[in-house]
Amino acid sequence: MSYINLISFPNYLDAHLRLMHLQEQGINCWLKDENTVTIDPILTNAIGGIKLMVHEAQAGRAAELLRIMMNKEHEATPCPQCHSLNVEYIVTHRKAGNWLSAIATFLLGDFAMAPHKVYHCFDCGHEFSPGKSPEVSDT
Repeated sequence: MSYINLISFPNYLDAHLRLMHLQEQGINCWLKDENTVTIDPILTNAIGGIKLMVHEAQAGRAAELLRIMMNKEHEATPCPQCHSLNVEYIVTHRKAGNWLSAIATFLLGDFAMAPHKVYHCFDCGHEFSPGKSPEVSDT
């Protein structure tokens, strides 16, 4: 049996959600490099993340199922400011506390800056946190 890499993920949560969804639909698939990324997340970029491997005969159907699943996720999170569905969950380092923490840890020895995850609207530029009540800004 020959498998191909359909998509890669930076964390195991997203990878497992997609894997289980495809397996429920009868797609023959598995995760490659899951243990490495889970045990040592620093290696995520070096090895290309967790790869969702799909049997090549089912790759077309699997890609279509993933596309539908991702579209439903986008529809579930519209921008609270302009109501656009052109929204993406991103990692940003713009939070002031992150920069203060980075400066303090850099001066004291180790450099660490915790990422802040937000939804970003590509139509109006508004950023909002997941699961919180919508805050409309005047920008």
